[in-house]
Amino acid sequence: MAIPDFIRTLRASAGQQLLWLPGVTAVVLDDEGRVLLGRRSDTLKWSLVGGIPDPGEQPAACAVREVYEETAVHCVAERVVLVQALPPVTYDNGDTCQYMDITLRCRAVGGEARVNDDESVEVGWFDVDALPELQEFSLFRIKQALSDAPAWFDSAASG
Repeated sequence: MAIPDFIRTLRASAGQQLLWLPGVTAVVLDDEGRVLLGRRSDTLKWSLVGGIPDPGEQPAACAVREVYEETAVHCVAERVVLVQALPPVTYDNGDTCQYMDITLRCRAVGGEARVNDDESVEVGWFDVDALPELQEFSLFRIKQALSDAPAWFDSAASG
């Protein structure tokens, strides 16, 4: 995955120590209720679209930008689904990050789903009852996006 320039600058002085960073996840739904997913180029696993906001960028703007950059789908953010501190992650290069993820439900408003950058090898729309294998946290975010109920959960089970 591409490392934003501002994180490269931080890493120059912080080394590989833990960085606490914002993250945004988009649960994008189309008019048929299907979910937009991308198959990540680094893990080859299906996932929701997400990324790191640029300094000063609002979470909704980040979600819209990331969805377009990765899938060529235009969307609008409708509401916050979940805000959650995720467990720390150590990348192959040894860098460690922990994300405060803001998940947004988004509605597709245009564009054709396709691979639009090097972060995905495949993108597509999936019926909620026919999703490919996803990590538990992605399934939880989709469930929350489809519900109007507030998220009350055991953080260990959904992170």
